Amino acid sequence: MKQDTTIVTAGRNPEDNFGIVNPPVYHASTVLHPTVEHLEETRRNAQDPHYRGVFYGRHGTPTTFALEDAVTALEGGAGCVIYPSGLAAITGSLTAFLEAGSHLLMVDTVYGPSRRFCDTILKKFDVSTTYYDPLIGAGISDLIEPNTKVVFVESPGSLTFEVQDVPAIAEVAHRHGAIVMMDNTWATPLYFKPFEKGVDVSIQAATKYIVGHSDAMLGTAVASTQHWPALRNCANEFGFCAGPDDVYLAQRGIRTMSVRLERHARTALVLAEWLTQRAEVSRVLYPPLASDPGHDVWKRDFTGASGLFGVVLKPAEADAVAAMLDGLELFGMGASWGGYESLILPTKPARTRSATSWSPEGPTLRIHAGLEDIDDLIADLSSGFARLGAAA
Repeated sequence: MKQDTTIVTAGRNPEDNFGIVNPPVYHASTVLHPTVEHLEETRRNAQDPHYRGVFYGRHGTPTTFALEDAVTALEGGAGCVIYPSGLAAITGSLTAFLEAGSHLLMVDTVYGPSRRFCDTILKKFDVSTTYYDPLIGAGISDLIEPNTKVVFVESPGSLTFEVQDVPAIAEVAHRHGAIVMMDNTWATPLYFKPFEKGVDVSIQAATKYIVGHSDAMLGTAVASTQHWPALRNCANEFGFCAGPDDVYLAQRGIRTMSVRLERHARTALVLAEWLTQRAEVSRVLYPPLASDPGHDVWKRDFTGASGLFGVVLKPAEADAVAAMLDGLELFGMGASWGGYESLILPTKPARTRSATSWSPEGPTLRIHAGLEDIDDLIADLSSGFARLGAAA
């Protein structure tokens, strides 16, 4: 099947649900068993990470199984765990493969809350973290220690959008017995096939493009055949589970993810190119641009882009930037992204760097291109720049 067909069909079995197109929502905690024999057999089976029976609500229902199957089909792995948030998917995956005394290599451009987890919770449990330059490539071999268990990549990087050489990093990691985890939220498995590039565990904040409508918190992690049992068992032991209504919203959202992402990317590229021509802009951080430092690697490893990118303004006072942003009508200011609406956020990437430095020429912004008309978005930003200039 081609990818767009998989998006529409994976995880759906209408013949099992009276012909109903969408998998139904099961609200469940207690699941009854007709006999003691059935109860004991189900308990035994539930210890198998490949078991798909319904035993207890926390272990899954046909609602969660449908989404797990759909995401697994798109990612290309062996199995998927659904978590109550993207951060839970990251922390749950890390703890599945790290133990006291082990070492983690974490990309310096990682999502901020992931860094805080490393610096607080993992540190408390005697897991050491070394942050590395996202552009290190095969040079990461110099940072591998005998106890390195996990190398974590995120490409492009949060806020500054550096593109990593994931295949080169994965080759080194595997040669030293470490596994590779990737936050694949930006590209999604539609535009970056993690298991074809050497990734062992692929993570998404499903809150973003899978849900797609800014109304549910979810995370996913898909593992290779070798690493699936450890991922699944850890999630069970921690008691991770997601609410059925949020899972249903993700099921519905994933069916249109391809057409939405195509539109997000098209609008983002037009905006990015327009912004490069603005006198107020120093540079645009978006790998699809030929001028972007990561363009060649992006073109080699990715088949598309999402709607999220960064902008570095020329030097401007904070009050002037606030005047620009406060008056925007179509670009909202808020955390998260991936929904149908456009967003803009002032950022300070230097606060979350330790292995590398970030010294932009001026203030930085993060923009998510929504599904509004491109001319209206450009007009809104043009008015913002006018306010920026007036306040200077």
